[in-house]
Amino acid sequence: MNWLALYERALGSGESAAGYYNRNVGVLTGEGRVNVRIPLEAADTMDVRVWREEEVLSCVAAYVGRAPGLRHVSADPRFQVHHFVEGRVLDGFSPRGSAVPAHVIGDVVTLMEQLARIPREKTPPLPADWPESGDGAGFGRRLAALTQLVYDTHRCEYAAVFEAFGIPAEPLAVVEPRWDTLVSRPFVVLHSDLHRKNMIVADGVTWFLDWELALWGDPVYELAIHFNKMDYPEEQRAEVLRRWRERLPAACTAGPAADLELYLAHERIKSAIVDTVRYSKQLAGAGPAERDHLMDRLARKLNVARAVWGESPEMTRDRVARILAPWVERESWTP
Repeated sequence: MNWLALYERALGSGESAAGYYNRNVGVLTGEGRVNVRIPLEAADTMDVRVWREEEVLSCVAAYVGRAPGLRHVSADPRFQVHHFVEGRVLDGFSPRGSAVPAHVIGDVVTLMEQLARIPREKTPPLPADWPESGDGAGFGRRLAALTQLVYDTHRCEYAAVFEAFGIPAEPLAVVEPRWDTLVSRPFVVLHSDLHRKNMIVADGVTWFLDWELALWGDPVYELAIHFNKMDYPEEQRAEVLRRWRERLPAACTAGPAADLELYLAHERIKSAIVDTVRYSKQLAGAGPAERDHLMDRLARKLNVARAVWGESPEMTRDRVARILAPWVERESWTP
């Protein structure tokens, strides 16, 4: 296989799907379709990242049944080639907030169980200052430090927007004193980005994509970030939690519900900050329907975060549009 030629074909393709960190291009070869995954050079770093995705895929291959196979990695130019997973993106037929097919719940919990059984010695190296296994407070503060950095990086440019949205000058003050209350649990491999756009359903099973944000950390955090991004109906959230407690080792599920709620509070704060920045940039090039969708989503995320800060849920699509109008006008869009 001429991997460089494949990469050049992908670069020239007009068809791709892009997340916040990578562009994905399906390319047909003589051996079948593959996914060429190309980093977005201008992407803002808004998530904790400790491993390269190819390291993670190599690590989990022997333990996880439904992750893309790694075909090739290039350092220069930087790209990966993955096995192409045929199927339907879960978000396409079961959008955020709706019930998912019953098998998806079982598949998600199975994935979490598989990841929890990967030995530390089989994972890629960690940064020298990464918290030790069981140090939930250190792990939580590591997450919060990145969220604070994102806020500090954009606080001047977005000062008026943050204030109008009700984002406090010290947005993490409400969670900072609580990290020391976390119960000690053994760290495990976490996918850290289990949401509907990263799940492909085919023949009644779920495949899990986009492993670039995988971490070594508290297993309760995996559950929290999953709940925050999936927005399950309450009965399905309860079913995921029940199965998770049954299937994972007892040491991984120990601790009070307050631990899960603390991680959820952090994720809601982070989402309000990060998505204010991301969505405001996306709005500039969006059509009317996409604008409405983005502003509806941002209003919901802001209201959830406002509850964490003890504020009333006052954000609406129209209010978001009015607040963002001066900022977005600079990018040649007037609502």
